[in-house]
Amino acid sequence: MSILPAITRGDRKMSLVVGVTGGIATGKSTVVRCFEEAGIPIIDADIVAREVVEPGMPGLEKIKTVFGPEVINPDGTLARKKLGKIIFADDNKRELLNRTLGPFIRKEILRQIEVMKAKADLVIVDIPLLYETGYEPLLDQVAVVYLPESIQLQRLMKRDHLTSFEAQQRINSQMPIEEKRKRADILFDNQGTIEEVKTQVQEWLAKRKN
Repeated sequence: MSILPAITRGDRKMSLVVGVTGGIATGKSTVVRCFEEAGIPIIDADIVAREVVEPGMPGLEKIKTVFGPEVINPDGTLARKKLGKIIFADDNKRELLNRTLGPFIRKEILRQIEVMKAKADLVIVDIPLLYETGYEPLLDQVAVVYLPESIQLQRLMKRDHLTSFEAQQRINSQMPIEEKRKRADILFDNQGTIEEVKTQVQEWLAKRKN
């Protein structure tokens, strides 16, 4: 793994765009919050995914075309529960939704990255399924928040009140955390306390300034 400083052009430091990902219940949100507390701008893929299906947005119109008007409420908003019943009952429909919205989400994330790069020398992009959805080539570096799967399983069971079988199913739906660990440019080990992982983020930020 390499921890590289931001590239410089003359005396002006160029922006470094770092994607932050992990596995379910590995603590990605905790690490992203540490960056946010340090004043680093954050682009949240989950928020973007909600924004692109707001009334009047082309993403919502595309969903209406693909899944039918029954997934739109009378007030023009997305009927999330109705859509949820459709996609969670059928893996093919869930993949269809991902293919439908993926281009809209990616376009908006890239737009926000360009805006943030003009304002800050470090931009964090919070993407839960970063590797699975092919965002790696669009970023300068990828930071993975890591837990061994055995601890990940226990934390997920406790957090979401799941059985071992249910939790393992959710973990298996993602790329294995060990594979993500191997591919990471930056690794934040979250096996300890919140303060310990926060210290790792602070140390990484301090190294960038040197």
